[in-house]
Amino acid sequence: MLEDRATAVSSPTQWPTAYPQGYAVVDVETTGLARDDRIISAAVYRLDARGEVEDHWYTLVNPERDPGPVWIHGLTSEALEGAPLFPDIAEEFSARLDGRVLVAHNAVFDWQMIAREYARAKSQAPVRQRLCTIALSKELGLPLPNHKLESLAAHFGVVQQRAHHALDDARVLAEAFRPSLRSAAASGVRLPLLECLPLTEWSETPRIGHQASGGYGGYRPGSWRPSRKRPACPHPNPGRYEEGKRLKQGMRVAFSGDTSVDRELLEDRAVEAGLHVATSLSRLTSLLVTNDPGAGTSKTVKARQYGTPIVDEAAFGQLLRDVEPADG
Repeated sequence: MLEDRATAVSSPTQWPTAYPQGYAVVDVETTGLARDDRIISAAVYRLDARGEVEDHWYTLVNPERDPGPVWIHGLTSEALEGAPLFPDIAEEFSARLDGRVLVAHNAVFDWQMIAREYARAKSQAPVRQRLCTIALSKELGLPLPNHKLESLAAHFGVVQQRAHHALDDARVLAEAFRPSLRSAAASGVRLPLLECLPLTEWSETPRIGHQASGGYGGYRPGSWRPSRKRPACPHPNPGRYEEGKRLKQGMRVAFSGDTSVDRELLEDRAVEAGLHVATSLSRLTSLLVTNDPGAGTSKTVKARQYGTPIVDEAAFGQLLRDVEPADG
């Protein structure tokens, strides 16, 4: 059914010669979002120039640290104990990526995690360009309610079997990317390809707030930008976040202190997930996100006074991947 729909909607008689000759659709699960977080599983679907699947590959990776939010990805320390270290799988991973455009959903995140792992292993990933399926869906003008993978999959009739499992997420993305690619080819859309710059050095004690490579879609960490007036959140505030549960659309989220991911990008992701980004903290705030809960900033002080839940950036990033829809 998906193949029929993709063919009917977009079957270019002549494939654009400027398009890449192959793609590596990638998904990685990680211990979090910070610069010192680690990959715990990785999957690659290799596609030909027209988006047809050639093969796929999956591996667990021992992060040599706590696995992070197990309730999201399901990978416990016990499950990862006997898994290979990243240097042990780096060569095979490279073979899967070599000469192809890396495709991922929010590709800057996957690329940065991969580049950092290779840098730790004193090597480089053989990737020169990446393509973000969020950016491609915007180029195509797809009528999506948000930029979540499940929304893109639903648009093309792709069924998710195991969300937040690297192999199934990569499969879902590969199946959604194929009709997207064909639609782009049929319409003569220029693919939103971005350069992948490898890390040339690595510090095991990264500085909070420093990002190793360029931002997403023109974002540059540390550059000044005037504040933007965001549209009002369309969902009512369901109350405070409860530990161990999902975020829910409409929750008011405040940020304090430095973040590894560019702050504006992090806020954009929260808004796209249906959350209300608050510039100040009040009794109505559902959650405070900070990497330094012990800091004496006005927001952290008020959070302690009001009993507002606090999570770090890594945990928040994982929670963003599975936000509960608003009631009604």
